[in-house]
Amino acid sequence: MRKKWLGIALLILLIGLAGFQLYEDRKDVTDIGEKGMAVTNDKNGIAIGEKAPDFHLETIDGKKVKLSDYKGKKVFLNFWATWCPPCKDEMPHMQAFYEEKPDNVEILAVNIEESSSKAREFAHQYDITFPVLLDESGAVTEEYDVYTIPTTYVLDEEGTVSQKIVGPMDEPMMKELIR
Repeated sequence: MRKKWLGIALLILLIGLAGFQLYEDRKDVTDIGEKGMAVTNDKNGIAIGEKAPDFHLETIDGKKVKLSDYKGKKVFLNFWATWCPPCKDEMPHMQAFYEEKPDNVEILAVNIEESSSKAREFAHQYDITFPVLLDESGAVTEEYDVYTIPTTYVLDEEGTVSQKIVGPMDEPMMKELIR
C-alpha cells in the first residue's frame, strides 16, 4: 500500500513540474528561428505605397475599432492564428516591443477565423496587452490577401503601407521597422 502512495505522489510531482515548465516556456521570449522577410515585389495583398483599406473589427474585449482610429500612429497590422507555431514564437517578441514602444506606434493583432474565446485564452496565456482583433469571417484577411501567417503590414502615420513582412518578427526587427 505504501508503494502505491509513493507512486501516486511521484506522479503528481512529475505532472506539476511539467505544468510549471510549460507555463514558464510560454512566458519566456523565444527564439523565432528564421525571421520574416520584407517583401517588396509581392503581387498578393496591398502593395507598398498603397493606402491600407479601412475595416471595422471587434477586440477580444468586445470593443469595436476601425483601422482609421489609429491615423497619426505607425501601425503593425499583424495577421495570425493560435494554431500557427511561428505566430506563437513571435507573440512574446511583439509583447516585449509593445511594452517599450514609442507613443506614436500601435500593434493590431488580427486573429484569423477563430472564436473570441480561443483568441482570448491565447492572449491571456501569453500575457498580451496590445489590441487583439477578431476576423471571425475572414473578410479582412481576404481583403488584405493574406495567405501566409504570420503576415504583418507596417503602416505609416497616414495609413499607407511602408513595409510588408511575411513570417515572424522579433523585437529588434520591429524597432528597425519603425525608424
